[in-house]
Amino acid sequence: MRFLVLMTEPGYFARPDDEARDAAEMADLERFVAAVAARGEVVAGEALAGPSESRSVLPGPPAQRAVTDGPFAEAAEQIGGLFLVDLPDLDAATEVARLLPEAYTVEVRGVLDLS
Repeated sequence: MRFLVLMTEPGYFARPDDEARDAAEMADLERFVAAVAARGEVVAGEALAGPSESRSVLPGPPAQRAVTDGPFAEAAEQIGGLFLVDLPDLDAATEVARLLPEAYTVEVRGVLDLS
């Protein structure tokens, strides 16, 4: 089953550079990828650009949908990255999600098979 793993951290896009923290986070990400590979597959993984490089398309009929700069939801936490993984079940996905950097809030969501 496929799962979307979303990673957020308060102030992620405004935090100062810190090489030690970045190296530790990269090590955590590598452990996560290795753990997923041992149980299934990493289908995709990406870091996301900051809110200043995003837009939200609001609900409505196609020609009338408003577009706003940045994420629509006003929140301290913004999604900073994601993985799409293929693992046996939600328990396995949750287990490997615990390996991601400890400062991150991680959301694990099943992906519906629409085929």
